[in-house]
Amino acid sequence: MALVRKGSRRIVVDGTVYRWRLRGRPTYFQGLAWSPCTFAVEHADTPGMTLVVITGQPHPSNWIGREAEPVLPSGVAATVRLALREGWTPTAPGSSFHLGQSIGFTSSS
Repeated sequence: MALVRKGSRRIVVDGTVYRWRLRGRPTYFQGLAWSPCTFAVEHADTPGMTLVVITGQPHPSNWIGREAEPVLPSGVAATVRLALREGWTPTAPGSSFHLGQSIGFTSSS
């Protein structure tokens, strides 16, 4: 599954260009802070396996006002490095590679 170009951001990690995207509007469950914020990353030139990162915080645009840290490019770069160490192969075809970092997330329900 390729990322939608609109709204995606370019990032260079260790000399390799990637694109990443945070959903602008939260899903229903993210809006109520029942599920954590997620973002996706893919190789910019040869999209293959998409990295889906499940963060440990609510979506920054949640509807109930829970405080959330913004997803910063430095955090995305660190997550890409971690995913590569964990076995993510960005140019290989295949289904999404999920990297869960939601330990400590508490739902608002």
